[in-house]
Amino acid sequence: MSFIVCDNISVGYGEELVCKGISFSVETGDYLCIVGENGSGKSTLLKTILGLLPPLCGTVSVAEQLKHGMIGYLPQTTAIREDFPATVQEIVISGMLPAMRSRAFYGKKEKAAAMAAMERFGIVQIAKKNYTKLSGGQKQRVLLARTLASEKDLLVLDEPTAGLDAAASEELYRLIEDLNQKGQTIMMVSHDAAAVKKYANKVISLGDGAFCEEAIV
Repeated sequence: MSFIVCDNISVGYGEELVCKGISFSVETGDYLCIVGENGSGKSTLLKTILGLLPPLCGTVSVAEQLKHGMIGYLPQTTAIREDFPATVQEIVISGMLPAMRSRAFYGKKEKAAAMAAMERFGIVQIAKKNYTKLSGGQKQRVLLARTLASEKDLLVLDEPTAGLDAAASEELYRLIEDLNQKGQTIMMVSHDAAAVKKYANKVISLGDGAFCEEAIV
């Protein structure tokens, strides 16, 4: 099943063209990575796919089920302030808020989903720890768990390893790969083409205003 289909789209801001002629699809179960140097248009493409920016030309088709809140998005910068005195568990379970609508309190379902997400990322043992006291790698695990707790069909990750050292980045890549192997569809932006090619089944490369798609066997 095609979750997202991009047909000959051009992306940019206003009338400023960043990249053109982009065509690819995201199928159920894919682990697709968008790679390229800084300024190549990776985040611009991602925002266009998510509907945050309009394509300058071409079409982006999104499956109906994704249009109803079934995309989990982890941007490069999050809305969580570095000095916000929340525990790991509080931040993870806050990922359930959009689905709760008018309910004021978390129920058994939300608490169970948050616990399952923390278990998946190995952070149960730090559930009561203050988020501000964590290492960079631990913070990214928490934010990924928060995104996962919302139980979306597609996870969209924009440079999830930014600012991490090589060891922490490798660990995070493996956790994301494990999610994909368990059936989670992933679309990720990364500047590290060599690293993602070890895990992704599709790679979209951007550069010099153009793109190429490489299937990884």
